[in-house]
Amino acid sequence: MATSPFETAVQQFDNAARYLRLPPGIADVLRTPRRELTVHFPVKMDDGSLKMFTGYRVQHSTAAGPAKGGLRYHPNVTLDEVKALAMWMTWKCAVVNVPFGGAKGGVVCNPKEMSQGELERLTRRFTTEISCIIGPMEDIPAPDVNTTPQTMAWIMDTYTMHAGTQHLAVVTGKPVEVGGSLGRNEATGRGVMITAIEALKRLGREIQGATVAVQGYGNVGSISAYLLQDQGAKIIAVSDSRGAIYNPVGLNAREVLRYKQETGSVVGYPGATVISDAELLTLPCDVLVPAALEEVITGENAERIRAKVIVEGANGPTTPEADEILTRRGIMIVPDILANAGGVTVSYFEWVQDLQTFFWSEEEVNARLRQHIVHSFADVYRIAQEKGVNMRIAAYIKAIARVAKAIELRGIYP
Repeated sequence: MATSPFETAVQQFDNAARYLRLPPGIADVLRTPRRELTVHFPVKMDDGSLKMFTGYRVQHSTAAGPAKGGLRYHPNVTLDEVKALAMWMTWKCAVVNVPFGGAKGGVVCNPKEMSQGELERLTRRFTTEISCIIGPMEDIPAPDVNTTPQTMAWIMDTYTMHAGTQHLAVVTGKPVEVGGSLGRNEATGRGVMITAIEALKRLGREIQGATVAVQGYGNVGSISAYLLQDQGAKIIAVSDSRGAIYNPVGLNAREVLRYKQETGSVVGYPGATVISDAELLTLPCDVLVPAALEEVITGENAERIRAKVIVEGANGPTTPEADEILTRRGIMIVPDILANAGGVTVSYFEWVQDLQTFFWSEEEVNARLRQHIVHSFADVYRIAQEKGVNMRIAAYIKAIARVAKAIELRGIYP
């Protein structure tokens, strides 16, 4: 049984790899991150003191193209977690036919206790420390937990200062004014919305009137909620780190977001009942969107889940043990590597636009995103039906086969 995020990622890989006839040794290559960089660096704090920080950048694979993945600032960042997230990024890019490999990074810090100036100095120093392995054709960071378009602008500017020439394409998720793409902010949530609709269609249900519970009301969760609401869904419960709220008649997703921005939490929103985060996960609903952190649906609570479809907005929210239980119970899971791949898809579009210095309209970005996600969902669903497996294993089968083929075609150097 997996005991860490990376062990979970490897177990998910092994569950799918047994359906493929991988050439000898290729499975070992795909289980192992290509490069792991750990850096320790000082930052001058506002009071003049120096504080040491630890950061990581892991590149899992570059067989299909440059490494790609987010950068998170969180007190609980570990190398093990970053390795798992890098591997998931490899599969995420492959499952939606984006020509990137997987990477991930993080700094162990609490950004909520740091000033804007301290965060800028931390970001610029961390960028300098990892500049030996990132670049527009090597490894392209993006926003993740507690990092923002502003963080990406600092990284891009720092990298550009070192290089002496402009490098807009070294990161994605930037502000539009410095090479960002229209539609990027909503992209991950939009992908969740599109995959939720596609999943309901396969179950013979309409999005109109479908009930939705969203765990985690950050960027992904809140945008997923209001975009699903725009399509006619009823948002009955949402949560954040301080608690959850529930209204069976429906919540106004945009008003809840506004309330959270004003007060710091969804808890206290007028007309809603306060429930626990654990209760939210087991509410009867058509769609459950776990959009917070890893491993929230486990062997402990999987028997009590009453959603018809789980659409994973977060990375790794369901343990392998829970997967088996949910599959046995007939609950469809749209796995993270497909459900939340809207962000990396539009990151790819941003990278392409930066390299061309030619930018698209938001309508064009959204149309291309929908096309990518709908086609990828159909591919994964077809594999699931053909092989009699759940959607996660099907997504992994597609992704692993694609990356393994890239390794095989490139060969092993020298």
